[in-house]
Amino acid sequence: MSIKIRLTIMSFLQFFVWGAWLITIANYWFGTKNWDGTEFGAIFATMGIASLFMPTLVGIIADRWVNAERLYILLHLLYAICLIYLAKVDNPNSFFTLMLLAMCCYMPTLALSNSIAYSSLTQGNYDLIKAFPPIRVWGTVGFIAAMWITNLTGNKATEIQFYIAAAGSIFLSLYALLAIPKCPPQHLTKENAKLSEILGLEAFKLFGNYKMALFFIFSMFLGAALQLTNAYGDVFLSEFANFPKYMDSFVVERSTIIMSISQISETLFILAIPFFLKRFGIRNVMLIAMLAWVLRFGLFAYGDPSSGLWMIILSCIVYGMAFDFFNISGSLFVETSTDSKIRSSAQGLFMMMTNGFGAILGSRVSGWLIDKYFTHSYTNASDLASYLDTQADNPKFLEVIAHKKIQINDGVFDQVIQVKEWPHIWLAFAAYTLVIAIAFALLFKHKHEYKSQ
Repeated sequence: MSIKIRLTIMSFLQFFVWGAWLITIANYWFGTKNWDGTEFGAIFATMGIASLFMPTLVGIIADRWVNAERLYILLHLLYAICLIYLAKVDNPNSFFTLMLLAMCCYMPTLALSNSIAYSSLTQGNYDLIKAFPPIRVWGTVGFIAAMWITNLTGNKATEIQFYIAAAGSIFLSLYALLAIPKCPPQHLTKENAKLSEILGLEAFKLFGNYKMALFFIFSMFLGAALQLTNAYGDVFLSEFANFPKYMDSFVVERSTIIMSISQISETLFILAIPFFLKRFGIRNVMLIAMLAWVLRFGLFAYGDPSSGLWMIILSCIVYGMAFDFFNISGSLFVETSTDSKIRSSAQGLFMMMTNGFGAILGSRVSGWLIDKYFTHSYTNASDLASYLDTQADNPKFLEVIAHKKIQINDGVFDQVIQVKEWPHIWLAFAAYTLVIAIAFALLFKHKHEYKSQ
């Protein structure tokens, strides 16, 4: 089996074990467990907390002391164990602790998988810009496959999604043990080496380079945008069930399938990356990604399951460009702009900024912002019915209330009903990414030179 095929299978499984729960966990949290919305932001923040130190730490170890593929196998086994226990947890605090442990195991494997692929392709004398995207695209296919399996088996709001991911991760560990080539450390310590070199901290010197530091800062801000769509995309579509006129729509019933259009779009835009990089250069490709994020959020703001369905679908299509043109191109930018001796730790830094600081910024700030400014509370049936553009005695309105297991006594609910004002939420996110795009266009200067091998 060729190295490209082996790496392709690894990429498929790498994202399968994430896609099985990442987009649907909000339905499990809010729908099945009925836990607090503010605490949910903390769950997505675990990815950021783990990414603050684990990808860089593991990258340093892989660069200096332990084969990257061995670390990769161990971390996926530990990730599977954490998920199995996570499925059995019945309180949010314990859930947070186990999710944090799971993310400490999984998040560094994202950077490691890139490092393993780059190392193997470089040894095979492949052109990275041409060879890597067709391999990485199968990661997106794996993500889609996992989403569909979770949704079509009726498990988008159950703990089974975690078992699906755990089974995939165990299989990936066994596969990597048998099929992934050895990736030994490239950076051995010299005599009379400086302390920073002994500790493997050379990658942090990249922050001393203006262009690289600026790139990492914008990576953080774009990482925040990614967390917004991961955390709230599926639950946004599911909450159209609050509106009687939309409650029976395909968008509500199969929200995860609709969201998977985003990942299907990724497969097309990943394959287009070599063409766009060659024609427009890395700076313009990343700027296009930022403008695509603006469009992504803006279309969500005005979309709905009937007349505005085309906007929801177009938003999902645009997501492929928004995600790939920055994250995949950014990973290639780091690889081609740094020494191969610090390959794993440099990729770890990129992961730290996007999925570390960026994830924390996106999940924590957005959770606070949504709860404080864009969430309405209702105790009166008539007020809620007016907001939902129906009558309090409308049979479908009563069906919505019954589904929430809430009783109405003399027009008053026996508990508070909270409704998020999604159009304004998405417009706020669109404004955020527009500011980032303008700042990037003004500040980031880079002359891209494409060299085909």
